[in-house]
Amino acid sequence: MFAIRQMVSLAIGFYVILSGWPAFADIYRFQDENGIWHFTNINSDRRYRLYIREKPEVFIKKYDSIIQQASERFGVKQALIKAVIHAESGFDDDATSDKGAQGLMQLMPKTADDMEVQNAYEPEENIFGGTRYLSNMLERYNNDMKLALAAYNAGPENVDEYNGVPPFPETETFIKRVLDYYSQYETKGK
Repeated sequence: MFAIRQMVSLAIGFYVILSGWPAFADIYRFQDENGIWHFTNINSDRRYRLYIREKPEVFIKKYDSIIQQASERFGVKQALIKAVIHAESGFDDDATSDKGAQGLMQLMPKTADDMEVQNAYEPEENIFGGTRYLSNMLERYNNDMKLALAAYNAGPENVDEYNGVPPFPETETFIKRVLDYYSQYETKGK
């Protein structure tokens, strides 16, 4: 009976997940000591691990008006802001990197302070601060998107020192990812 109940639970869970029904939250899961899988959309217990991430399109809509306002205020294309957010945090406003970067646009604490961001995990503050910083980098490097993105990722001092994109694999990967996402968002008109 136990095995049948477990298989039915898993089958229903996978059917719902894979059936194409719209999902509106991340899904977390853990397996208990009896081998039973538990699923939730609220990560309320440290045993839960992310299982399925909500589609970025849902987050884009969630933050769209903030992105539009930041775009208009700082003169940065919406597609570029979305691409940076997608590459930096995957639209996770709670993201923290190993190096200490925080929030949607992964602001380092000093950058957040410089951009007058009080709470880097608050989406509006983070998007406005990150977009302001990105705008500053675009201006500093005469709208050269690759150099601005390199400065956003590795710091302008490294771009200046190397007189171009620094030869850091992380920075090169970041630039490529952002430009790929940028192209997708420009094509979609999002």
